[in-house]
Amino acid sequence: MTQKVLIIDDEIHIRTLLKQTLEDLEEKYGVEILTAANGEEGLALIRNELPEIVFLDIMLPQKNGYDVCKTVTEDPKLKDIKIILLTAKGQEIDRLRGMEAGALKYMTKPFDPDEVVALTKNLLTLR
Repeated sequence: MTQKVLIIDDEIHIRTLLKQTLEDLEEKYGVEILTAANGEEGLALIRNELPEIVFLDIMLPQKNGYDVCKTVTEDPKLKDIKIILLTAKGQEIDRLRGMEAGALKYMTKPFDPDEVVALTKNLLTLR
C-alpha cells in the first residue's frame, strides 16, 4: 500500500518547498505527496486519503491548524495519523497549544529540510 504525506499550508511557496524536500521519498520509496491550501481542504483530504503523516501549518484560512489537529486526533478512524505542526508561531504557548491539540511534533519555520526528510523517513520506517 502506498504511504502518503499531506502538506497543509496556505503559502504556495512553502507547499512547493516541502514537496521538493520530500520528492526523493516519492522517487525512491513511492511515497505519495499530497497538498492542501486551507484547513477545510486539508481535513477533507485527510478523511479521503488517510495519509500517514500530515505537515500542518497553524495559521490557515477556513479552519486553523489547531482545529484540524484536534479534529483528527479525536476521531477514532484518524487517530493514528501523525501530525507535525510546521509553523512560524514560535512562542512556547503556541507549542503547548499544538501539543495539547494532539500534534506529534512542533516545528518552526524556517525549517531544516534534512530534519524534515529524516523525520518523515523515521515515521514511515523507510530505510
